[in-house]
Amino acid sequence: MQAVGLKTYIWNNNFRSALLLAGFPVLLIGLLWAGQLGLMGAGYLPHTGYVARDAAISAQWLIGSAPLALLASGGWYAVAFFGYQSIIDFTTGAHKVSRTEEPELWNLLENLCISRGLTMPDLRIVETDARNAWASGLSDKRAVVTVTRGLMQVLTKDELEAVLAHELTHVINRDSRVMVIAAIFAGIITLLAEMIARMMFYSGGRGSSRSRSEGGGGGAGALMLIGFGAAALGYVLAIAIRFAISRRREYLADAGAVELTKNPDAMISALLKISGHSDIHAPDDIQAMFIDNHERGFAGFQDTHPPIQKRVDALVKYAHGRLPDWQAQGFDPVMPQAPASGTAVPQTATFLSGTAVPPTSKGPWG
Repeated sequence: MQAVGLKTYIWNNNFRSALLLAGFPVLLIGLLWAGQLGLMGAGYLPHTGYVARDAAISAQWLIGSAPLALLASGGWYAVAFFGYQSIIDFTTGAHKVSRTEEPELWNLLENLCISRGLTMPDLRIVETDARNAWASGLSDKRAVVTVTRGLMQVLTKDELEAVLAHELTHVINRDSRVMVIAAIFAGIITLLAEMIARMMFYSGGRGSSRSRSEGGGGGAGALMLIGFGAAALGYVLAIAIRFAISRRREYLADAGAVELTKNPDAMISALLKISGHSDIHAPDDIQAMFIDNHERGFAGFQDTHPPIQKRVDALVKYAHGRLPDWQAQGFDPVMPQAPASGTAVPQTATFLSGTAVPPTSKGPWG
């Protein structure tokens, strides 16, 4: 049943990807039509002042402008297909690394790929103290795994391997493809909605006053409402696209990491070390790709991730993992702790880069 469920989940991700790709031109044409009405009401485009007549005129214009919209969506497809990774890297500050630059990190990821017969993804690092990671890519052969320097400096080798396995599972489950498509299209929809709203807002009463001076039927205000409605619809649809991305993906990726590494304790410890230290400044749609995004929406409705504590609880319950000793004692193993004498000593941690004190214990997974 688990295999059937996972196959169904992957199929659903493929369906969501196709739906987003097919629906984008249709949505773009709809926003174009509503935007034309709003611009007519604002006085930027000629209008009669009567909603029914102006709607018919806008529909006629749409016959000529729809091909341009389709051409624009095709161009955006091309830009997104070839440049999405550059956009993600630019907004997050990620840079590509080679085996010679980060041999241990590279070997960890490569060994995981070999165990599943997968193509080795490109590897990127963000030079920040934040602890985070994410996977992106439209296909297995174009996949990219990104980690932060802070994550590498804090996690042990086992914990970092678990995080890489988590991100590799997103690639296997096609989560990374859906997230890239959703980020690209939700972002452009939000941008169009903002453009319409700003034009309506800054136009003020220009359209209404012009309609009254020309003896129109007072429909300019209604047209502007349609324009604002189009902008609001764009925001709602962008949120709906985010809702289409199931938060269950993180639970499945955590489980996939355990399946790859056979080490639920390492995944649990990694999540606890990431919790509260994952903040990276990036667009909301890109933050949804992260292993943790602690930003919370209203009453949890817009959350892109389940709380880390729930993910840890799931690993304890279903993967039979154990909480690390340091978590039970209530301190952060990365920060120096003061002994009874008052002299601070550094905590023992295994770093993949930099200098660290050798660990005295391998932790609960021994």
